[in-house]
Amino acid sequence: MIKFMKKETIGEKIIDFNLSLRYDGPLPPGFKVINPFLNDAETVAVMKAFYRKFYNNNVERSFIIGINPSRHGAAVTGVPFTDTKRLSSACGIVMTTAHSHEISSVYMYRVIEAYGGPVAFYNRFYINSPFPLAIVRKQGNTWVNANYYDDPELFECLEPFMIEILTKNVALGLIKQKAFVLGKKNAKFIGKLNKKSSLIERLIVLDHPRYIQQYKSKEAEVYIDLYLNALSNQR
Repeated sequence: MIKFMKKETIGEKIIDFNLSLRYDGPLPPGFKVINPFLNDAETVAVMKAFYRKFYNNNVERSFIIGINPSRHGAAVTGVPFTDTKRLSSACGIVMTTAHSHEISSVYMYRVIEAYGGPVAFYNRFYINSPFPLAIVRKQGNTWVNANYYDDPELFECLEPFMIEILTKNVALGLIKQKAFVLGKKNAKFIGKLNKKSSLIERLIVLDHPRYIQQYKSKEAEVYIDLYLNALSNQR
């Protein structure tokens, strides 16, 4: 009897991608990288559960490109724009060793709910970042979140790695005609990276969830409609 090998799903490809993530390149003084997939067994477990639950097929998806994870978002759960509250309440996956609240996650899951819920949304979209690990910088005696573009030297250090990461993300099986970029400043840098790599034909810019939630919360419904209108026209 002939046995056919089961085709690998995009979820399994994403899991393999996450588990292979390493950044061993240079960093300017005062910066460091947090890799949640190296030392936290529950982060790895819930990340696997998430992608096996919502990406258990090979449907071609659109790419939504963030900046880089925060310490309280994907650096805890391993899932972009998903804190432990939304991981549990919206996705049905519980973390027992960590509890986090991240304002970008609050807004993103309002969009996801308005779209039709996590199953419908994640069947059409894949979210990640050009630098998919958390970056922090020393501020006095504490470490605070940093964006990959906050410091020119930092961006220069990370640029080759980010082009490699974007290339690997697109190769997972994403739509190349159009991608969505979260944040206007982020879009300027993604545009530079995309110009060098020619990965995506057109970039659609949306205001970043953190900006909306922090500065435009009274107008959140307007921004949710803007997101839905853009995301509904995928091609």
